[in-house]
Amino acid sequence: MPADIFFYHLQMQPLEGTLPLLLEKCVEKGWSAFVQTGSHERATALDNHLWTWREDSFLAHGMASMAHAGRQPVLIASEGIKAENGAAVRFFVDGAKPESDLTLLEGLERAILMFDGNDHEALQAARQSWRALKEAGFPVTYWQQSERGGWQKKA
Repeated sequence: MPADIFFYHLQMQPLEGTLPLLLEKCVEKGWSAFVQTGSHERATALDNHLWTWREDSFLAHGMASMAHAGRQPVLIASEGIKAENGAAVRFFVDGAKPESDLTLLEGLERAILMFDGNDHEALQAARQSWRALKEAGFPVTYWQQSERGGWQKKA
């Protein structure tokens, strides 16, 4: 059965405010996660951000290129590589495209494409991904960020 693909349309909070919360929820459910970014610089920036994003929280994570990456509940990389931690959820952010290698979606509970709704190029890229994944037979759903930062299913 193909993974469920969730499209998360960021409008009220940036990725840095939203992604850590979703990663925490994954870990709470016992799911490991993989975050795929559009560039090495962005992967490094998110890695650094997750260490300091909230003083009262610790989210164990690491870069996919580090030693013992398979032991981390959350991995981050800019490449479309297999997740050594056996990720149940794969996040695609900052221009990473799930349709670029459909084999990376195999065995996942879900894949989540997060995009900035205030960025015209990101919005267009998300629409292209939606069409490509739907045509490939993946169940896709669209979630829009509410004013309070929660998620509302729209399609």
